[in-house]
Amino acid sequence: MAKTRAQIARKHATPAPQSPPAQGRQGNGSLVVIAAAVAALFLFWYFHLLTLGQMTQLSGGLTMPDMMVGGYDVDYVRRLYEEMDDDARGQLSYLHRTAGTLFPLIFAFAWLLLIQLNAGRRRLRWALWSPVLLFVVVDLWENIAIDSVLAQATADPGAVALAATLTVLRWVLLALSLGAGALAVFLPPRLRASAGQETAAVSR
Repeated sequence: MAKTRAQIARKHATPAPQSPPAQGRQGNGSLVVIAAAVAALFLFWYFHLLTLGQMTQLSGGLTMPDMMVGGYDVDYVRRLYEEMDDDARGQLSYLHRTAGTLFPLIFAFAWLLLIQLNAGRRRLRWALWSPVLLFVVVDLWENIAIDSVLAQATADPGAVALAATLTVLRWVLLALSLGAGALAVFLPPRLRASAGQETAAVSR
């Protein structure tokens, strides 16, 4: 019995490629998150604990502004300026442009992806993303503000107040970002699932 053209076409048709299973994509995303989180942890240690700690040897034992969680005032900035020479201030500015820039960017990448993989609901995802995005902006702004106040022999009170506020806010947002990531991971699946996932679960 001769086959029709439609039967012959179906026989030789190339099957449509199937998309990888969601579980595989989730696993690949998790590997990227782990790698980025390890890199962010290393940069945190390198920038905050190693290099900024070593900078105290060039500042008469005074702590760098980045590490002043409670903020600082004009007198502190003036004393720091007097203790640091041009080379020391240039070294601090270089650290801000390198490790001080890479850390918030890589940390944000890791945390945004972590939240993306675990928080399916759009509103929840954006709520958890907010402190991370704000942290990046404030951190990079703080680097510029600190370099600006230390570049002048006479510290401007307004500029110092801005830099100190950014420093405090930066640490607060970092803590909130860590909490947002933990919340995304440990929330019950029912609260983290997207509307489509909830519909699929009900239909099953």
